[in-house]
Amino acid sequence: MLEVTEQKLGAITVLAPQGPLVQDDADRFKDRAINVFVRSLGRCVVDASKLAFVDSKGLEALMDINDHVAQSGQALKLCAVNKTVREVLTLTELASTFEQYEDVTTAVRSFL
Repeated sequence: MLEVTEQKLGAITVLAPQGPLVQDDADRFKDRAINVFVRSLGRCVVDASKLAFVDSKGLEALMDINDHVAQSGQALKLCAVNKTVREVLTLTELASTFEQYEDVTTAVRSFL
């Protein structure tokens, strides 16, 4: 089961999903992420370092979140994407869809 923590770093909210982003949890994560983006006025990053893997439903959730964020002229910011998830994003040709950063600090600084 996917667990998600939230952390405030100044005005930025860091969402950190832990576990697999798959069928059962994808919609719940999407709803929570969109809620956080609305509450934080788009100042949010997703720390993907503890995402075990992502299935097609998880990819769909990430795309839906990105589409929602794009309505305000922004892109979903992913950071610390592990090798497994990076390979999925590359194979599905979705890697360039998201802003990706090496770590949380770099992603947070991207708002400055």
